[in-house]
Amino acid sequence: MEREEELRLICNVLNSTAAQMRGSMANIHAALRQLAAERPEDGNDKYAAILTQSYYRLLRLVGNMSEAPLLAGEPVKLDPESDIVLWLEELIDQARPLAQEQGLELTFRSAETYHPVMMNRRLMERLVWNLLSNAMKFTPAGGRIDVSLDFRGGQVLLTVADNGCGISEELMATVFERYLHPERMDPLPHGLGLGLPLCRCIAEGHGGRLLLTSREGEGTTATVSLPDVKMGGTLESPVPVMDDGFQPALVGLSDALSYRTFNRRNLDE
Repeated sequence: MEREEELRLICNVLNSTAAQMRGSMANIHAALRQLAAERPEDGNDKYAAILTQSYYRLLRLVGNMSEAPLLAGEPVKLDPESDIVLWLEELIDQARPLAQEQGLELTFRSAETYHPVMMNRRLMERLVWNLLSNAMKFTPAGGRIDVSLDFRGGQVLLTVADNGCGISEELMATVFERYLHPERMDPLPHGLGLGLPLCRCIAEGHGGRLLLTSREGEGTTATVSLPDVKMGGTLESPVPVMDDGFQPALVGLSDALSYRTFNRRNLDE
């Protein structure tokens, strides 16, 4: 019981901190836009890109912190049915050019071309970005990330597999609780270690599971199983959720991207 209270307190602090940060970040973004408008093309694009990248990384961190109540068991509300195949394919299409800039091959495969399911699209989008970000961070240039959807046994199986550096047995023991172990957090800019715990809570909040398998030096596979829930109502368009008006892929993958990705050309596209 004491541990549950401690976890609830941590989640409340994270959520409150995120709310406080959002106000200041709105001012930072307004100032960034003004500086970009006034700055001549004088060769300082590198520093502008680094500043913008840092802002996007903070935005991603605030987004994860805002979902901290999930870690304390906040229930997940399902949206009406949407086509999970089209929804995920569109997310991967957004991520693919960013992965290519990092020298990575990103593929998508689905066992079906169309499959309606009830899910919380906002939370599932965060889950996909977090899993892709991890895969991209720990897969060197020349590597491969494969995303797939399968449907069997009344379950939707979403898999993100990479051939990167993998996770050691020692780290696997606390991989879902690193935010409670500061001594085991990855070095900057890899965040607070909230990504995988949130992914697990999102999967469990849907009545599913997250299974992580990894071999050091060979890669990591994350498999999310979700109940194949349908209501039989009107199918909603699976439009990807925008994060505060920004390109969601740039926000969700900012921890894994080079500062060069955040130059004016990419941001204006």
